[in-house]
Amino acid sequence: MKTLKTNIYFKLGTIFIISLLLFIPTSMIKSLIYERELTQNDAIREVSAKWGEKQTISGPFISIPFYRYVKEYSKKNSSEKTVQIKEYIHILPTELNISGNINPEKRYRGIYEIVVYNSKLTISGSFNNIDLEAIDIHKKNILFNNAEFVIGINDLRGIEQQVNLNWNKQNISFNPGVSSNDVVSSGINAMLSIDTNNNSSYNFSLTIDLKGSQLLYFTPVGKVSDINLKSNWSNPSFNGAFLPDKREVNKNGFKANWNVLHLNRNYPQIWTSNKHTIENSSFGIDLLLPIDNYQKSYRSIQYAILMIGFTFLVFFFIEVLNKVFIHPIQYILVGIALIVFYTLLLSLSEHIQYNLAFIVSALATLLLIAGYVLAILKSKKLTLIISGILTVLYTFIFVIIQLQDYALLIGSIGIFIILGLVMYFSRKIDWYQLNLNEKNERIE
Repeated sequence: MKTLKTNIYFKLGTIFIISLLLFIPTSMIKSLIYERELTQNDAIREVSAKWGEKQTISGPFISIPFYRYVKEYSKKNSSEKTVQIKEYIHILPTELNISGNINPEKRYRGIYEIVVYNSKLTISGSFNNIDLEAIDIHKKNILFNNAEFVIGINDLRGIEQQVNLNWNKQNISFNPGVSSNDVVSSGINAMLSIDTNNNSSYNFSLTIDLKGSQLLYFTPVGKVSDINLKSNWSNPSFNGAFLPDKREVNKNGFKANWNVLHLNRNYPQIWTSNKHTIENSSFGIDLLLPIDNYQKSYRSIQYAILMIGFTFLVFFFIEVLNKVFIHPIQYILVGIALIVFYTLLLSLSEHIQYNLAFIVSALATLLLIAGYVLAILKSKKLTLIISGILTVLYTFIFVIIQLQDYALLIGSIGIFIILGLVMYFSRKIDWYQLNLNEKNERIE
């Protein structure tokens, strides 16, 4: 038994096994981080379901029903018969102008903060010289009196007031729902009567008060689409198929302008049935709060193997170079302290800023390990060495987490330097003749 205690290879094997066992609680903390993130997402969905979901304004466009006739063969009667099928023509506007103001608000569900918004949007434009010859449908089969002016809206609960359409100076009220799911599955419609005999143009305008959560997107259905938005939100994220042509962001909010041509998207101005989709061309504003504590916590725990492995390596070198004996139980306790750091970081980051949570958790862990090392080694010098090395490691991880774009580069350089230091300090150790001497000072 005494031989095992002083055998260097037995000690290395023990340290290796302890390190592997510590990956079990590390994996449990990873699962905990994922679970807390899911809880946050559930809170966001719960508030969004009551206030209004993420909104995408798809349209406006005109849908006109028409009849198509096809022949079907009946095996029973050995004859053909003509069947009438109702389909829709979809026409996009020549000009589309959208301007509006977004007013974000913060809501809370437990400890979680969610962003919702009220918006007031003015939508205007025109349909010029509607050309139905491009789709090769006889006019007598087109139901012009049943045409619909359609605006796709994801969540109709977000509409706060009645919406009225000004169509060539004629005031028309909107109805809920859409008659055809070819283009959108949810929205509002206004009944129109289209006269294509005089090849006239139609101007339209409307104002809509719309509530939603986090995201507000638009689709560039106009031959020329011009969207202007402004808000007092100072941290916007511009996402989707198109970025703003002009934008101004400061502490007081943002202004953004998109100008998109029909040449920039992959669908025409007129088609029938569901031959084309418009959702892939949507773009707009994401008002998500800059809360990424769960992502940062998950990234930081990826370096747990580095923290545990290098800390144990330092302890092992202290044993070898200073002729002291550290019991495996003491390795386990230090390892657990390193693991507890991540639970502290996760719990504190839910209540205070992540960077401050990291600093507090790191300091608490350093003080705990430093006090324990001082008690077992009875050496201020060795305690300062271990504390300094842990400080460098935590600082290294903190920097990597902050520099997302350069995380791989900085991480690779840092690990290379650490490996170089380990090789430097172990260069003169005779591993074949090395053995811990029982007569040396033992610390258990």
